Amino acid sequence: MVAVRTSSPLTQLSEEEILFRETVRRFASERVAPLVRRMDEEQQMDSGLVRSLFELGLMGIAIPEECGGGSGTFFDSILAVEAISAVDPAVGVLLDVQNTLVAAALLHWGTDAQKKQYLPRLAADTVGAYALSEAGSGSDAFALATRAARRGDAWILNGRKLWISNAKEAGLFIVFATVDASAGYKGITAFLVEKGAGGFTVGRKEDKLGIRASSTCELILEDCAVPGSQLLGEPGAGYKIAIETLNEGRIGIGAQMLGLAQGAWTHAARYAKERKQFGRAIADFQAMQFQLAEMATDIEAARLLVYNAARLADTRTFGAGADFRKEAAMCKYFASHAAERVASLAVEVFGGLGFVKDSPVEKLYRDAKIGKIYEGTSFMQLATIAKLTL
Repeated sequence: MVAVRTSSPLTQLSEEEILFRETVRRFASERVAPLVRRMDEEQQMDSGLVRSLFELGLMGIAIPEECGGGSGTFFDSILAVEAISAVDPAVGVLLDVQNTLVAAALLHWGTDAQKKQYLPRLAADTVGAYALSEAGSGSDAFALATRAARRGDAWILNGRKLWISNAKEAGLFIVFATVDASAGYKGITAFLVEKGAGGFTVGRKEDKLGIRASSTCELILEDCAVPGSQLLGEPGAGYKIAIETLNEGRIGIGAQMLGLAQGAWTHAARYAKERKQFGRAIADFQAMQFQLAEMATDIEAARLLVYNAARLADTRTFGAGADFRKEAAMCKYFASHAAERVASLAVEVFGGLGFVKDSPVEKLYRDAKIGKIYEGTSFMQLATIAKLTL
């Protein structure tokens, strides 16, 4: 595999990775870009686009070939999320949840029978969702009120989940519930729940500030019977499953925010070369050059952090190998802050035009805010970084 040097050793890509990234970029430009405005206004992911994502293999990047996937690396997933998010971060999070959370959890924790049953579907036509959050468990992610009680060979789930990404489109949900409240986090268990299961309902869709095409819904479980074979991992292993997959998921959010920032900068730089004031392109003024230079520096720093964390994630085996918790927290923290800064400055480059919906950067500015909130707030990332560095 030949390495192709870019601006830094950490951002070197192999020829295969460059080809893959360019394929995804071309898809984003040709298939995603024309739909962005409508999907945002309608708060709806285009169903034809979702099918195209499956057809291109982007919904099962790391799933083995024998299961219909691409047998790619975690880093490949990160490249895809970044490239798609430069055009529409709402589509980026669809890819992120599918690849870095749902497929990853099944790959590392599923039984052979579960992998045989679900991995081909996740690669071909089934969207996945990851149901951890509840009204009373945001940053305190494991203060779960959802309960699971054994009844014969089945488990009966009762509770509500909130803010579940991909919920409207999903056919498979990884649902976390407590089987023994007295055991604290050691009682948390993961279950595979299919759409259409008795007692399982996808509730109202949230009306969000940004990433509006991405569905975010509540889930309602009322005596939802889940066969024992649908247990993911052992009873009480839910905490470990969630922690280890969310570490990967945070790198995915870092990639989403990195792509968003790159997209905002590209729009701003292009506009600065086209917009003329006082007889000159505004890009000719030093103040504008400095602003764009600051934005570019933020993006490069975020890319270094995201790529480093993703490469580390690819060197580990779950339960052993590289510990990338600190790097995942750092890249998620920094990239989300960088995306918000870059998108805000991009709006300013566009001036009054940047404040209206005819401008592409207006949407990216709205989309950026969520990066500092979901899959661990900035405060939680700082707490992790402090714990692992002090």
